[in-house]
Amino acid sequence: MSMGHRKAEFQGRMFIAVSELPAAAGHPFYEKLNQALRAMDFDRRVEDQCRLFYKEAVGRNSIPPGVYFRMLLIGYFEGIDSERGIAWRVADSLALRRFLGYDLQESTPDHSSLSRIRWRLDPETHAEVFRMILLALQEAGLVKGQIIGVDATTLEANAAMRSIVRRDTGQSYQEYLEQLAKNAGIESPTRSDLAKLDKKRKGKGSNEDWEHPHDKDARIAKMKDGRTHLAHKAEHVVDLQTGALLGVSLHGADQGDTQTIVPSVEAAFEHVSQAIESTGSQPLPEKLFEAVVTDKGYHSNESLVALQELGLRTYASEPERGQRRWEEQPQAQKAVYANRRRVRGQRGKRLLRLRGELVERSNAHMYETGGMRRTHLQGHENILKRLIVHAAGFNLGLLMRSVLGIGKPRRLQDFPGLLLALIFWLYGLLQTLPDLRQRLTALGNPIARVPPPNSDEKLGSPENGYCSTG
Repeated sequence: MSMGHRKAEFQGRMFIAVSELPAAAGHPFYEKLNQALRAMDFDRRVEDQCRLFYKEAVGRNSIPPGVYFRMLLIGYFEGIDSERGIAWRVADSLALRRFLGYDLQESTPDHSSLSRIRWRLDPETHAEVFRMILLALQEAGLVKGQIIGVDATTLEANAAMRSIVRRDTGQSYQEYLEQLAKNAGIESPTRSDLAKLDKKRKGKGSNEDWEHPHDKDARIAKMKDGRTHLAHKAEHVVDLQTGALLGVSLHGADQGDTQTIVPSVEAAFEHVSQAIESTGSQPLPEKLFEAVVTDKGYHSNESLVALQELGLRTYASEPERGQRRWEEQPQAQKAVYANRRRVRGQRGKRLLRLRGELVERSNAHMYETGGMRRTHLQGHENILKRLIVHAAGFNLGLLMRSVLGIGKPRRLQDFPGLLLALIFWLYGLLQTLPDLRQRLTALGNPIARVPPPNSDEKLGSPENGYCSTG
């Protein structure tokens, strides 16, 4: 066979039949995912929900809402953080084109179209898509809703610390330091002078004094790795019996956990109750949201009393606070002591371990491998829209794991290699067993061959087969 040569110039054909276009097989994960979406009548229900935001017979047809939400789901499953990256990935992949319903000769949606639709649709429409998938999980038996776990994490904002300005005067950080230096008697301060002046200044990163001019919702906070950034706070409510994500909310990064737990739990309860009641075929379960499990960051008198008033048993780790006085707080004392008794029991310890596993799993899937640890949007409303669809993708992954055995498409890439490596390892182990048996037989009893302490025989002599290190 002779070697082919690549042509120096490529001249495309003027006409080509549609039947001659290459047809690639769809990705098995996305094919099953489309089947699951068709089973819940996803496209029709989404179009009915979005019909209020469009006018009939005015302008050109928009991107179908089902395509818009599918592209955001692709961002979760492929770990793509920006809408521009999603548009590039979709245009480049035949499997994703098939998932969205686009032929090879059709142009896929641009990132500007995604931004336009996101701006047009309100957060409640995105939340309705989340509830739609939550209902599918409930019908599959993957939502129990009796024991929930709550945890929060920080998301890096799309804003730089060097761009913050004073809330009162609008001065930049550099201008403010220069003014402080001049007030201290330094007429022409250098960068080292400003750094020395700013090093030990108290309250220099206060959110009450500073803000970002373009992202008013971003707050100065310490990230998980210890760095200081402008950030947002995302809070998850997870079903500890199945791992399903029952609700996700977004707050300011300067808000404490004790301030946000009650709104997050109430929003999650609303999601679950509306998803169940939307069918009209089954009543709301009586044992819904019986207990809540949290870490020590959520432990306070106010939060425990508020959760108790909602009818929830609390399992919150209690930090060391020393001896406390309860003369004027009998209700708080009752809530704290009841929580302490439950946490110290065997069931409480088991639930706390389970919370650390399942709640952190949702954080890892959505923000580490899902590509949302750093946001590319500004404003809580915009970020929350993307975050809600990301949470819906996480729940879809649970549904796909029950159907296909995997929750993300990239797991299929690793499966053949892992299976082949396991086969080779077992084969090598079987091959070494006879040789190992022969060596042990030839050595006999190694302990009996060790020379006595007073013997002139050296332990490390080559003729005895021993090494000096034993």
